[in-house]
Amino acid sequence: MVFSDLFFIYVFLASFAIMYLLGTWADKAMSKDDTPACHVRNAVLVLFSLIFYAWGEPIYVFLMLVCVVINFFIGRMIDHQEKHRKAMLVIGVACDLGILGIFKYADFFANQLQALGMPVPSPHISLPIGISFYIFQSLSYLVDVYRRDSHSQKRFIDLLLYISMFPQLIAGPIVRYQTVAEKITKRHVTAEDLSDGIYRFLRGLAKKVIFANQLYEISHQFLDGKLEELSVAGAWIGIIAFTLQIYFDFSGYSDMAIGLGRCLGFRFNENFDHPYCSKSITEFWRRWHISLGSFFRDYVYIPMGGNRRHQAVNILVVWFLTGMWHGASWNFIFWGVLFGVFVTLEKYTLLKVINRIPSPLLHFYCLFVVVVSFGIFYFDDFTRLTSFFHRLWGGAETYWDVISEAAIFDHFWLWLAAVVFCMPIRKQVADFFDRHTADKLVFNQTVNTLSRLVVSIAILIISTALLVGATNNAFIYTRF
Repeated sequence: MVFSDLFFIYVFLASFAIMYLLGTWADKAMSKDDTPACHVRNAVLVLFSLIFYAWGEPIYVFLMLVCVVINFFIGRMIDHQEKHRKAMLVIGVACDLGILGIFKYADFFANQLQALGMPVPSPHISLPIGISFYIFQSLSYLVDVYRRDSHSQKRFIDLLLYISMFPQLIAGPIVRYQTVAEKITKRHVTAEDLSDGIYRFLRGLAKKVIFANQLYEISHQFLDGKLEELSVAGAWIGIIAFTLQIYFDFSGYSDMAIGLGRCLGFRFNENFDHPYCSKSITEFWRRWHISLGSFFRDYVYIPMGGNRRHQAVNILVVWFLTGMWHGASWNFIFWGVLFGVFVTLEKYTLLKVINRIPSPLLHFYCLFVVVVSFGIFYFDDFTRLTSFFHRLWGGAETYWDVISEAAIFDHFWLWLAAVVFCMPIRKQVADFFDRHTADKLVFNQTVNTLSRLVVSIAILIISTALLVGATNNAFIYTRF
């Protein structure tokens, strides 16, 4: 089940809202505090999270439950002793990474050993949806408890809630345990939370359905067909369409997750900050998939020495792991290491003189590298990868064709809107309006409320119409 699905929006979400509201009343009835405990609400959220995950892969619910059981008991042991805390942390991390390694990388390593002539059978294990995200959250839990940033969970169901919470279960953002630890047991939802959360969810829905799904039709047309028939223009159009598609797809999911979390009383951290406006690759990765970058920074890069020692080595290790995290394939590893090289080089060159270089040149440099890198990211088949880049760099029989022309002019308004909404235009308009109506608070609030209502209704109607009969609607990052 995915967020951008009519069944999810009109059946699952509606049913969950009713049950969660009843749970809220039950929690209030059983408590005399102004902010009652969340026992019933948590039980409802866990139940619907398990249903949400089991909808597509029922067997792998048990794998997630095993993971939670392991982390629950190890977290308790880390929190309640001094002598063997580090040993228990090592055991817990080894278990989590072992689960991730078996289900995500076993086939990859078996194939590499086979290529070296070793008779190693391939296990052919299917990849559980969202395993990279919930394993990283499990690691965050153990490390945060070990560092005493948070206490371990006393109730198994509360830890299960943190790891299985359906708003961010299958495609993030990666939520740190210390970020939500207090809210798991006690939280309060205001009318503003509900309003902002619903609006954020619908903005994400628009990104996915109105932009990402339509851009997929263009990228699919050029990148998934016969590459030998691809023109140079077609190669560039296809990869630019994918570059826009993956942004709207992943940031759209993040917006929807953050919005749902807000409606439940959780404040998830931002995961995207208009990355295509960046002036360097270093800045790009501070704006793209922020939760993954900060995870590697705090749990890998800094413990290895960070900027204090062996900085270049630390950066390359982090980016090698970033590539591995995205998938068990050499193209992801090369993609990650490539960015590691760029980030390392920029620290010693570009970032020292960046203020002296015209902004348009910096934007062009960053976007060019990002677009080309997504060509590496897209193709996990080496033959198709080399064939695509051969045509991208001018090796095709033709430079321009009718199909490329149609892809541009038949979707002109889609291209234009996609480029505009990659920029912080919404924030700039809101800031401009606030500045010019600062002395008219009631008018400001009225216009803001009405505009949100109109935009929300329009998004819901348009998205519903586009989703009827939609054939491709999966989020790209669910397979990571």
